[in-house]
Amino acid sequence: MLFCRVDLYSSSIYFYWMSRFHSYINSAKTIVEKYKGEKPFAIFIKQFFAANKKYGAKDRRLISTLCYNFFRLGFAGKGISSDQKMLEATFLCESEPSELMEKLNPEWNKKMTLPINEKLATLDPGFLIADIFPFSNELSDGIETGEFCKSFLVQPDLFLRIRPQTKTSVLKKLEKLKLSWQWAGDDCVRMRVSEKVDDFFIIDKEVVVQDYHSQKVLDYLRNGDVDTDAPQTKSKPDLSVWDCCAASGGKSILLNDIVNRKINLTVSDIRANIILNLHRRFKKAGIKEYKYFIADITSADFTPGGPCFDLIICDVPCSGSGTWSRTPEQMYFFKQPAIKEYSDLQKKIISSVMPHLQTGGMFIYITCSVFKNENEAISEFIAENFNCQLLQQQMLKGYDKKADSMFVAVFRKL
Repeated sequence: MLFCRVDLYSSSIYFYWMSRFHSYINSAKTIVEKYKGEKPFAIFIKQFFAANKKYGAKDRRLISTLCYNFFRLGFAGKGISSDQKMLEATFLCESEPSELMEKLNPEWNKKMTLPINEKLATLDPGFLIADIFPFSNELSDGIETGEFCKSFLVQPDLFLRIRPQTKTSVLKKLEKLKLSWQWAGDDCVRMRVSEKVDDFFIIDKEVVVQDYHSQKVLDYLRNGDVDTDAPQTKSKPDLSVWDCCAASGGKSILLNDIVNRKINLTVSDIRANIILNLHRRFKKAGIKEYKYFIADITSADFTPGGPCFDLIICDVPCSGSGTWSRTPEQMYFFKQPAIKEYSDLQKKIISSVMPHLQTGGMFIYITCSVFKNENEAISEFIAENFNCQLLQQQMLKGYDKKADSMFVAVFRKL
C-alpha cells in the first residue's frame, strides 16, 4: 500500500511538472499568435503581462525567452507546429541544460552545450539554417549567408563607449563593481546584455550605450584626410556639420568626442518626440551649442537655412536588417517589397540634402541594413548623380562579433 501511495505521489509530481512546462509553451504560443508586429515586441509583451497578472517574475522571464527564441528561427520551421518550433528554437538558441528541456525533450537537454552545427545535425533533415533568413539574394557583398543566419540564434552583446573625459573614472567603477566586461576596442566595452548599466553609470555623460559598429561609422574622420584637428582661425572657421537624420543624437555625440576642431552643429529629424529625447541626451552629454529643427526633409519646399555645410552625416531610415538579431520579431514580419520602399526614401533624402553640402565638403551615408539596395546601390546613386568622389565604403559585419551589421560610405563633393 505504501508503494502505491509513493507511486501515486510520484505520478502527481510528474504530471504537475509536465503540465507546468507545457503551460509555459502554450502561454508563449498564445502571445506570439496574438502579436502582429505593429509595435516592438518588448512593448507588446510588457503590456500583455501587465494585463495578465497571474504570471510571476520567473514565469515572465521564461515565457519571454520562449517567444524571442521562436522569432529567432525566422522563416525556418514553417512546416511544423508553433509549439514544436518553439522547442526547436530553444534547443538551438540556449546553451545550458534546463528543467523545461529536461521534461519535454531529455535527449536534447543532454546536448544543450554542443556547438550549433552539432545541434543542427540532431534536427530533422528538413530543417535548413538558410530558411531563417530567406532574403539572401538581397544581401550586400561579402556577407556569408550561413554564418549570418546562425547569428540570429544568438543574442548580441551590449556595448558601451567610454567618453574621453571620463575614461579614468569609468575604469575605476568597472574594477570596483566587478562587472563582467571585456575590451572590444580602445574606448569600447563589451558586456552581457542583461547588465543594468544605468544603475552604475551616468548614461551619455560617462558612457554611451552604442553598438560596436555604430561606434565605428565615423572612423574615417579619425583616420582619413579630414582636417578635424585644426584650431579655429580666420581661415579655418568652425566645422559646419548637419546631422540630417539625427534621431536621438548618438552620431552627433560620437562626432563631438572624436573631433578636436570646434563644431557648428545642426541636427534635424522628422519626429518631434525624438528631438525631445535628443535635447535630454545632449544636456547630459554636455553639448550646449547647436541648432535644431523638425522637418520632413524630403518635402519639395524644404530648406535648412543658413550656409552650406562642411560635413553632412546621413544615417538614413532603413530596414534595420543589420540589427534583427536584437529584434528578431522584425525579421519575422518583414516583407521583401519594403526594401525598395526604403531605397526610394533614401534616394529622396539624399537628393534633398546634397545641395546643402559645399564643394569640397564630406558626406557620410550610414545604414544599419544588410541589403545591397540600401547600401552599395545607394552608394552608386550618390556617385553618379551628385558629382561626388567615393573615399571609403565598408560593410561592417557584426554577425561574427555578436554585434550589429552596418554600412558606411564616405564621399567628397567635387
